[in-house]
Parts: sequence; C-alpha cells; structure tokens
Amino acid sequence: MIAGGSVGASAGEATALSDRGDRNVGAQFATRSQVIAKNGMAATSIPLGTQVALDILKDGGSAVDAAIAANAAIGLMEPTGNGIGGDIFAIVWDPKTKKLYGLNGSGRAPIGLSYEKMKEELARRGVSSIPKYGSLPVSVPGTVDGWFELHRKFGKLPMKKNLAPAIRYAREGFPVTQLIAHYMKIAGKRYLAENSGVEETENFLKTYYPDGKAPVEGQMFRNPDLARTLERIAKGGRDAFYKGEIATTIDAYMVRIGGYIRKEDLARHTSTWVEPQSVNYRGYDVFELPPNGQGIAALQQLNILEGFDLKTMGHNSADYLHVHTEAKKLAFEDRARFYADPEYFKAPIEKLLSKEYAAERRKLIRMDKVLKKVKYPDPDVLQDGDTIYLTVADKDGMMVSLIQSNYRGMGSGLVPDGLGFMLQDRGELFALKKDHPNVYAPGKRPFHTIIPAFVMKDGHPVMSFGLMGGGMQPQGHAQIISNIIDFGMNVQEAGDVARYRHDGSSQPTGQIMTDGGVLNVEFGVADHVVMDLRSRGHRVKVDKGGYGGYQMIYWDRDQGVYKAASEMRKDGQAAGY
Repeated sequence: MIAGGSVGASAGEATALSDRGDRNVGAQFATRSQVIAKNGMAATSIPLGTQVALDILKDGGSAVDAAIAANAAIGLMEPTGNGIGGDIFAIVWDPKTKKLYGLNGSGRAPIGLSYEKMKEELARRGVSSIPKYGSLPVSVPGTVDGWFELHRKFGKLPMKKNLAPAIRYAREGFPVTQLIAHYMKIAGKRYLAENSGVEETENFLKTYYPDGKAPVEGQMFRNPDLARTLERIAKGGRDAFYKGEIATTIDAYMVRIGGYIRKEDLARHTSTWVEPQSVNYRGYDVFELPPNGQGIAALQQLNILEGFDLKTMGHNSADYLHVHTEAKKLAFEDRARFYADPEYFKAPIEKLLSKEYAAERRKLIRMDKVLKKVKYPDPDVLQDGDTIYLTVADKDGMMVSLIQSNYRGMGSGLVPDGLGFMLQDRGELFALKKDHPNVYAPGKRPFHTIIPAFVMKDGHPVMSFGLMGGGMQPQGHAQIISNIIDFGMNVQEAGDVARYRHDGSSQPTGQIMTDGGVLNVEFGVADHVVMDLRSRGHRVKVDKGGYGGYQMIYWDRDQGVYKAASEMRKDGQAAGY
C-alpha cells in the first residue's frame, strides 16, 4: 500500500498528490495503463522520438534501425541528456542467433594529456579534482561509432534513412517539451556562471540560446548546424565523424580553446563488443554490461536482496527500504574499488557476482541499525588477478536496450564551431589517486554510470529496460526488478511507484563513505515508514527529483504481445502498433 503524504511534504506537494484522479482498474498510484501492441514497440523519453522509432519500424527497419533513428532525434530534442558528443551502451537480443549482444561505445581520454599534465592543469586552476565542465573532463565521443557498429551487425535500412528524421527536425524545428525547457534553463546558468570553467560560451549561446535565452515549453527550436553535421555522417559514414571534416573541426576548436582532444584521438577510437553479465534472481536471469560501466552493481545488489523475503516485508515498508539501502551500500563499495576500464584493470567479476560472496556480504546487514561505513572483505577472497534511455522491439522479436549520455548536465559546455552538438564531460569520473584502478590515464576509458539492462527467463527474452540518472541507475534497476518479480506490478506500475535513492556511498573517483550517506525517498513513502527508518539511524530526506527516468518493453510470450511503459517523471512515451 503506497501512502499519500509524507514527513516533510509541503502543502503544495500534498495537494498535488491528493488532487490526482481515480483509476477504474489497476494501482491508484499508476499514471496510466501499460501500452500493449503486437508488431512493434518503442519507449523513449521524448514522444517525437518514440514516433520516429515507430515510423522506422513500419518502414521495414529493424529494432536497431529504429533505436538509432530515435537516438539521433532525441540527441536533438533532449540535448540536456545526450547527443553525438557523448557515449553509448547497448544490449541487443537477436532472435536469429538467439543470443544477447553487448556494446560498449564509450570513448577514451586524450592521448596528449598525461597524468602529470592533468595534475599541472588542476594545480594551475586551483582545484584538486577533475572539474565538472570545460575541456579537462572531455573524452572522445563514442556514440556515432556505436551507431555504425550496431547497424553493421543488425541494421536493415540505410543509415541515411535512419538519420533522415533527425536531420529534418533539426532543420525545420520541433516544439520543446516541458522538462527539457526547464533543464536547458538550468544548464545555461551553470555554463555561464563566472567560475564554471568553460573556456568559451559563445557557441553554446548560438546553438542553444539563439534568442539570447533558454527556449520555453512549446517553442519551436532549430539546430541547422546539427542538421549539416548529421548529413555529413549520413553521407560519409562513421569516418566522416572520426577522420573527416567533423574530426578536423573538433581538433581545431580544441586547439583554439586550449583543450586536448585531437584528430588522432578520434581516429583511434573503437567501440567494443562485450559479453553481458548476469545473475539469476528468483528464476529470472538479469543481464548488465561489465565495467567500465556500473551495471554489475545492480546484479550484486539483487544477489544480496535475494536472501530477504521482500514480498512479506511489503513494498516501500521500512524493512524493505532498509535492506535495499544497505545492499546498495555494499554493492557500491565494490563499485568504488573494482570498476574500471578492463584494459587497465581486471576486476574479479565472477567472484563479485557469486552467490557465495553475496551471502557473506549479506551477513553485514542488521535490521536495527545502518552501515555507517563498510569494511572490505579480505582482498585475497576476491583476487583472480544526465542521460537518456530508450528501448525498441520489432515484429521479428529483436529487442534493443540502449542508453546514451553526455554525462553531467548537457555535457562540458563546449560546442565545437559550427557542429551543433556539445562534447561530453565523462572524464570527470576518473580518480586521481595513483594506485586506484580507475586512475586517470591517457587513452583510458573512465568509469561510466550509464547502463542498459535486459532480463531473460528459461532462455527467452522477457524485459528490455533502463533507468537513467547517474548513481541512481543500479539501485533503480534493482527496484524495478523487485517491483515486477517480487510484487507482481505491471511495467507501468513498476515505474510509477515511489522510489528511494541513496547518496553518499564510496565512489570510483576516490571518496570513501564514513557516515552512512543520505536516504532520499519520494513523497509517496508513508510518514510512519520515514520515522521508522530514522529510528534505525538513516538520515532520510523526503523530496522530489533525482529518481531517474525509466522505460521498459516486456515480451509476453504467452499472449504474443509487447507491453511497454514510460514513466511520469519524464516527458516520454511508450507506443506500438
């Protein structure tokens, strides 16, 4: 039972909750019914992006074609979360080979920026960590290469056709949605602040604030520079971006502002096909991608949670939220210690995902008190040595789980001359401690937060889903899985129900948790639950925002239909035909 008001809720928040209309069937907290269709389905964070995907499917495209088309369009329409200046990860179920494929499309640090030079730059700027914005956190954009890798393996339509909708919308314009207008205004304030660290803002203003201010909801927005860039990619392929005119322009821009990415860095870039990792959770095989991403943290959390009777505890009860939070802390300690570019550090993934290790870590959870800090196990036990998410499924049974991001905010704040997109700031997530697996190094991939997910049962595909939002993602994945498997929610209910988010765990950038962190819960969590959690030692904050954005497609094998959802926290839409 999900309660209405909560401790700390303002009168406005309580009114917003009590003013919701009643539903005739289904859970009252759900915003609508799940979407059901047979021939194809798309769920994205922008309604126009969903329509682009469906148009490609109806035109004979595969789920991968539709995902690429939607991603390109959303890069235009939701620049606050993604774009071709960022990175991409994907999991694809291929019905022909009956196999899951994983793609790591993340970029690397510039070759010309050594660890010593990075430290010198930080000292010159008077900071001790890699900054949020500007040129120092910029890593090579991996998205375009990721598109072409996915298309080479699974595409049916020409890339020109897949990119055509985004090109058309960039040239002719599209109406800005409510949430994106809000985020674009916030982004501008950050980049234009005196201490932002962004070397130049003229290109940002020209591209995203053409009238001198952030666009408002419903305003027609055009990006002719991005239209020309996408046309070059459609005509010249991935080499147009990594070896051609676009690469030359990025190089010249970075030289002009004193940045470090060069054409050589772009030319060296490659995506990597990886084997998705899995654990079995109550009969379902849950898949995530291995590091340098954080996906296996969700799997570690689920392994720990499997030892608790969550259903008897009750959804969003104090016991449920307590064990979820403590399991997250334990998983995130390993995330902080072991997750890094596998070319530089071999994490003991098999042992981290073992049921035996989960059982040992589970013993650290006490029901009456919180973990303020987490003791690592004996190292010998383990040693073998802002974002968008979308999902698409087609009539042949192919399902794509795709996530793409510029990282913090809209990215670095840097828009190369005349290209119409912003470079990512993912390099902020490197550590600077020399002996850390995730320590900064030229040519290295940084730790990554964006993670697609997939679920199988008895060898058959079931769920393609994701939940965007930095460190919220693994704990969000665990909540979604629990909502559906433990509590029998449908895919819309599983996304709409109130969530928690724990902040303050140890980090792959070097920070260590010593105070237990903060447990954030949405206003749908009951007052008495919040008070109970506080009595156990949790520092609980009741607020809105920061709980991610979720999309899912569920293949109902018995009925032969797809069921999909896109939640109310974003502008998104699930639709099929």
